[in-house]
Amino acid sequence: MANVAVVGSQWGDEGKGKIVDWLSERADVVVRFQGGHNAGHTLRIDNRTFKLSLLPSGVVRRGKLSILGNGVVVDPWAFFAEIERIGRQGVEVTPDNLLIAENATLILPLHGELDRAREKARGVRAIGTTGRGIGPAYEDKAARRGVRVCDLDDPDTLARKVDMLLQHHDVLRGGMGLEPVDRDALIAALDGISGRLLRFAEPVWRRLEDLRRRGRRILFEGAQAHFLDIDHGTYPFVTSSNTVGAAASVGSGIGPGALHYVLGIAKAYTTRVGAGPFPTEQDNATGRLLGERGHEFGTVTGRPRRCGWFDAVMTRQAIKVGGIDGIALTKLDVLDGMDALKVCVGYRYRGAALDHLPASPHVQAGVEPVYETLEGWADSTRGARSWAQLPATCIKYVRRIEELIEAPVALLSTSPRREDTIMVTDPFSD
Repeated sequence: MANVAVVGSQWGDEGKGKIVDWLSERADVVVRFQGGHNAGHTLRIDNRTFKLSLLPSGVVRRGKLSILGNGVVVDPWAFFAEIERIGRQGVEVTPDNLLIAENATLILPLHGELDRAREKARGVRAIGTTGRGIGPAYEDKAARRGVRVCDLDDPDTLARKVDMLLQHHDVLRGGMGLEPVDRDALIAALDGISGRLLRFAEPVWRRLEDLRRRGRRILFEGAQAHFLDIDHGTYPFVTSSNTVGAAASVGSGIGPGALHYVLGIAKAYTTRVGAGPFPTEQDNATGRLLGERGHEFGTVTGRPRRCGWFDAVMTRQAIKVGGIDGIALTKLDVLDGMDALKVCVGYRYRGAALDHLPASPHVQAGVEPVYETLEGWADSTRGARSWAQLPATCIKYVRRIEELIEAPVALLSTSPRREDTIMVTDPFSD
């Protein structure tokens, strides 16, 4: 059986939640492999809406195993709050259907406090983080002072790790005008949740290897997107983890050979939340129209998303760098009724033509998009479930995008409802 990794190919918010949910019906296991509760996935199932941040999308489906891999940073309090919230919607989450990697790093309250203090200090140069401590937690992980899930199992180890952590953080906090962390209160808070959290913990790499050998279908769910990748994104306006398909292997503890298909998600236009370069942004009536039709507000932050035309250059770059095999094109219905549609096919910078988005921040901020104008369509595509239901000019738009990004469109999404999906290529076919 084939295993599939789903990743964003723009700046996030492409509709990964719906696509993962659509695919999870045919998967046995759903694995989150990076990020934290800064992610936002909205699922609409049987007239019910679920908003997930940390939990894998598979938790809302009976009979599926969900896993938070070692590449995820876990806020224990946010974890239990999310379980309680969806529990009120009738979804029961237990160690029978959700596991956490024992070597996953924890997000502590001090991480969120530092995150927010830094953003405030940056003022107009703020990166636009969610302020939930994701970046500082990854910093501590990389610096080898992070507290991990397995550390909760031994009081002496936990105390030693907290002391080492606070040697660093209290100095930082003092420089930013924050009070030192109350060590005893932090340890007591961790002791208070350790037993509950450890019930979910195990060496998930062993579980995944066993599932792989038994031919179970595994769906790897990414958060954020390619251009928020710490290495390949629009640095420094990025997240603090690797978001590309290859991270599914490292962030879950399974060999790269187990990934058979990488599905990239892209909107039929482009959006971005927060600061950073955005070559095709339409800060005008067109952008407002896309935002209104697409209900473009962040699931986690509630912030309005910046909107613009489809950027084939950056999407093609994401496909090449990320090893994406096919694209799921979402929110096609948002473009209904527009007379003309623009697609970015190149950039110009100081008179020179560019066929990619360079790494240099000042170049990224200064590139000008080169557009190709395509004919729009008057008929509605909302709810279409087959090619035959799409207007001819809509099909031309999709085919032209395929040519420009040099990859096939494997799935088309025509509304937030999971059933309103056209499958062109089955990612799970081996």
